[in-house]
Amino acid sequence: MNTSSIVSKVWSFCNPLRDVGVGYGDYLEQLTYLLFLKMADEYSKPPYNRKQYIPKDYTWESLINKKGAELELHYVKLLRELSIQKGILGQIFTKSQNKIQDPAMLAKVIDMINTEQWLVLGADVKGDIYEGLLEKNAEDVKSGAGQYFTPRALIKAMVECIQPQPMKTIADPACGTGGFFLAAYDYLVANNKLDKDQNKFIKLQTFYGNEIVASTRRLALMNLFLHNIGDIESDNFISPADALIAASPITYDYVLANPPFGKKSSQTFTNEEGELEKDDLTYNRQDFWATTSNKQLNFVQHIRTMLKTTGLAAVVVPDNVLFEGGAGETVRKKLLETTDLHTILRLPTGIFYAQGVKANVIFFDNKPASKDPWTKEIWVYDYRTNIHHTLKKNPLKFEDLKDFVVCYNPSNRHKRKETYNAETNPDGRWRKFSIEELIARDKTSLDISWLKDKSLADLDNLPDPDVIAAEILENLEAGLESFRAIISSLEKK
Repeated sequence: MNTSSIVSKVWSFCNPLRDVGVGYGDYLEQLTYLLFLKMADEYSKPPYNRKQYIPKDYTWESLINKKGAELELHYVKLLRELSIQKGILGQIFTKSQNKIQDPAMLAKVIDMINTEQWLVLGADVKGDIYEGLLEKNAEDVKSGAGQYFTPRALIKAMVECIQPQPMKTIADPACGTGGFFLAAYDYLVANNKLDKDQNKFIKLQTFYGNEIVASTRRLALMNLFLHNIGDIESDNFISPADALIAASPITYDYVLANPPFGKKSSQTFTNEEGELEKDDLTYNRQDFWATTSNKQLNFVQHIRTMLKTTGLAAVVVPDNVLFEGGAGETVRKKLLETTDLHTILRLPTGIFYAQGVKANVIFFDNKPASKDPWTKEIWVYDYRTNIHHTLKKNPLKFEDLKDFVVCYNPSNRHKRKETYNAETNPDGRWRKFSIEELIARDKTSLDISWLKDKSLADLDNLPDPDVIAAEILENLEAGLESFRAIISSLEKK
């Protein structure tokens, strides 16, 4: 069976499960548990003959011959017992619960998984199947799963620009379901003839991440495991800790990240009246340039501290990081001084599952201490103006960003050529700005655009109504977010 048919088969159980109250996310979580047990079982048999590392009473074999109430009781006990095991096994089953309360449905899902030989499929196929399921889950707007899912086309373009090399470390302090790790893995495998040591390094020592949401972290661990990253008995390489609380104990060669949307870092607590309240979090870290509750500014500062002095970063950030005053201006100025912030990719709306997001990718190289600023010029690629994407009708594809990758010139980014020319090509999307021009801008704003919005000038060529409606919704959502921030600050005062 090909990948899409297996995805369809695995996903076909979702509708009957939804009828009995099991949502997409819950179903995917149960699949994670069961797939892991099935693959561990396959590894324990010829030709692999590996040790299972799963207690004998709770293996895959213990599930397949039980039915009814006996199956349900055993499955609940199995989840509880495996959650206290060591290594990746315990991490995948942390806080696990049975969400399929109908034993007959549970038995059907187990039978479906049991009929496939998953290890025969190969890492890329297994991974693609699981990625397909993650994407389907992200499409379920009500679940909120989309906030952990960065468009794979964007991730691939970022990795193509960074060009990670073997025997180097890659980190993501907000790794979601592991999309950046998998794209980097695919790049390393496709572009290198890896020897035994390099393969072992990729499997066990390349990737490091943080993900504070337990269910999302579980999906990431399973996603990596299906791609042959990590072992059942290996140490966990995705920490459940909040990355922002303290400096990373080690530094990395590359950081690829799309930190969570939402400007504020907050924690929820119960007040004296028993009501839930949110308290804005500020991280008092000596290694930060500015103390702020703005989550994205904190992530930008943290990512800079995570890098080796030769480290490279590509980070998705919302527009406010590029223009906000106060702490935002401080962070931008320090970033220009201490790193070579050489490239900004302006992204269009309509590519993220979260609404109201206007985002960019910033690329910067960390540098050793110096009395002179490291950034000499910034190259900006405007893939926003006059670009219209929607998630369903016109989703972002890698081909859409190929021109940016070519302009970025990853093989030698110091030999770039502008495509913008005021006289000969005013529609050019690729343009450079000197450090003097940038510092002269109000609040050192890096929110730069120069192209004319053609939809305002050409009423005969307006986008489709659904695109216009989606853009109106995006702007309303962004406006609401700004008003919430204003109300929050007024309430404090």
